[in-house]
Amino acid sequence: MRILVALGGNALLRRAEPLTAANQLANIRAAARQIAKIAGGNQLIVAHGNGPQVGLLALQAAAPGVPGSMPLDVLDAESEGMIGYLLEQQLANALPPDRAVATLLTRVEVDAADPAFQHPTKPIGPLYSHEEARSLAAREGWQIAPDGAGSRRVVPSPRPLRFVEPQPLRWLLEHDAVVIAAGGGGIPIVRDADGGACSGVEAVIDKDLASALLARELDADLLVIATDVDAVYLDWRTPQQRALSNASAAQLREKLSKAAFAAGSMEPKVAAACEFAEQTGRAAVIGSLERIDDMVAARAGTRITR
Repeated sequence: MRILVALGGNALLRRAEPLTAANQLANIRAAARQIAKIAGGNQLIVAHGNGPQVGLLALQAAAPGVPGSMPLDVLDAESEGMIGYLLEQQLANALPPDRAVATLLTRVEVDAADPAFQHPTKPIGPLYSHEEARSLAAREGWQIAPDGAGSRRVVPSPRPLRFVEPQPLRWLLEHDAVVIAAGGGGIPIVRDADGGACSGVEAVIDKDLASALLARELDADLLVIATDVDAVYLDWRTPQQRALSNASAAQLREKLSKAAFAAGSMEPKVAAACEFAEQTGRAAVIGSLERIDDMVAARAGTRITR
């Protein structure tokens, strides 16, 4: 079976956890051990987020004394290589020595006229107090938005349209390599007016929507969205909360239209799972990374079908 695993941000850094190399490595090592449980007999693609990491890189690039800050597309590529390396090494340690693991920088085409460029919503970087965030926004020209108990910088997150280089991914999968791709949603690019030359744009693509798109383009049999909760819940964090074990895309679309899921958290995961199920007729499952083998076997998580 060909499976795409989309790792939520908790696989790299837990909320309020310091963004240190040691913390990231410990979390990625744990994630790799879980993913290794489903590698035998399956073709695997692993995607991941990059919100905290790309935000920190942007801060470092804009630090006093650093000549010329890098644009977000370059920082997306930098974070994709950095996180990909850590994942690749830990997966190689967790898998049999004859199983190859490869990380690919992955470009994703977006529409230059996407309204997301005028309405930034994607949180990146660390969590600040509201007062500190307002001060940084005034100094750096950032846009900020509330995130839990604090605020974070937000940047444009255009909708992914197509992957630029699916052929190397297919070749690696056909040769039984575990492929790490679409890290951080991929590197956003646009084409010129003639539809030819590409150039990068300042944005961070949503990892879940990019993962669903890549799963479709690579003909994946199953999309697994691994996060830090065991299922999709209705009436989350209320006395009436209840987990869904199975749901149709139509049922969840109705809930999405009523804003039943947390924006920037469960909402994009549910939307991505619905898109994959609707357009392929195959299942997507959302649930806890710690039970990924049970999710693949339809014993855990929320399974979404057309």
